[in-house]
Amino acid sequence: MNTQPTTPKHKIAVLPGDGIGPEVTEQAIKVMDAVGERFDTVFEYCHADVGAIAIDRHGDPLPEETVEACLNADAVFFGAIGHPKYDNDPSAKVRPEQGLLRLRKALGLYANIRPVKTYDKVLHLSPLREDRVKGTDLVIFRELTSGIYFGEKGTAADGQSAFDTCSYQVEEIGRITHLAFQQAMLRRKKVTLVDKANVLETSRLWRKAVKEIAPQYPEVALDFMFVDNAAMQLIQYPTQFDVILTNNMFGDILSDEASVLTGSMGLLPSASVGLHTSMYEPIHGSYPQAAGQDIANPMAAILSAAMLVESLGLHEAANAIRVSVQYVLEKGIGTPELKPGMVYGCSQLGDLIAHLVAEPEDEILVREEKISQRLSTII
Repeated sequence: MNTQPTTPKHKIAVLPGDGIGPEVTEQAIKVMDAVGERFDTVFEYCHADVGAIAIDRHGDPLPEETVEACLNADAVFFGAIGHPKYDNDPSAKVRPEQGLLRLRKALGLYANIRPVKTYDKVLHLSPLREDRVKGTDLVIFRELTSGIYFGEKGTAADGQSAFDTCSYQVEEIGRITHLAFQQAMLRRKKVTLVDKANVLETSRLWRKAVKEIAPQYPEVALDFMFVDNAAMQLIQYPTQFDVILTNNMFGDILSDEASVLTGSMGLLPSASVGLHTSMYEPIHGSYPQAAGQDIANPMAAILSAAMLVESLGLHEAANAIRVSVQYVLEKGIGTPELKPGMVYGCSQLGDLIAHLVAEPEDEILVREEKISQRLSTII
């Protein structure tokens, strides 16, 4: 009896969220559907509420059904959260951001991964000189569930003193360190541990733990950099970095600093690796001022979708997405904030990239004339 091979299916929890979140998420889904068409796979989506929209509908920024949808999924795609009616109300007891923090805890999202790659066509948007940022291609691995943000804290009764405790365990350091070294093996084989080991005991523990793991990856070069120096080096010589590994607070600061290198946060994806399910999201916020105007840049969301499909083993599909985004940028196409030669709306840009992903890569890279004709039919 002959049996036909079954088409792979992947369950994706989709949390569009607030502001421009639903708009950019819609474009990422278009691109994932194009991946399914071209690479013979199926994505089954389960949409759920989070953030301000969840408060409005359920009275809770993270309803239990949203958590269940995420735990039962192969991956989570997250849009953005935040709304002025809560952000500007100091008396609000429930806030959208509480939903994100609870979700991180529920999924055990212990490692935040932020690739930072510059594109030649938009180097002029960076506040730094083009010769400084050209060729930047780095990834920041930030520990996400421990450190000073999660340690014991308090304020004295008289309000004249306060404390925040930073604490780490070797196990917490080890699991993200392995991820960073594994990523380095796929890249330029260099890891930079950023710490403050000349002052902090937790940083000394990080150095000890990372040094003990490093020999398991003999091809990877390991170096160390104090965080204050790293903040300076990231601006002066960003191309020296490959994989940056660091703790929660330092990673929070450095990843935001690195986001300006490209000239647009609308080009930067991220992933948060979890003990249960991993989550993929653009790094930009909800940008409520642009919501509903079809001007949001969906490329960060689309590149986050590339990270998602890559995590499912669809490496060729992830590359097809990245090639398509780069092709569009090189053609001078983008949303208004990129100041491109050809201005597209959010939805229109999503349609274009989805069409390009559906084409074989050699169609994009070699048969320029056919692609140009296709562009004219999509515009």
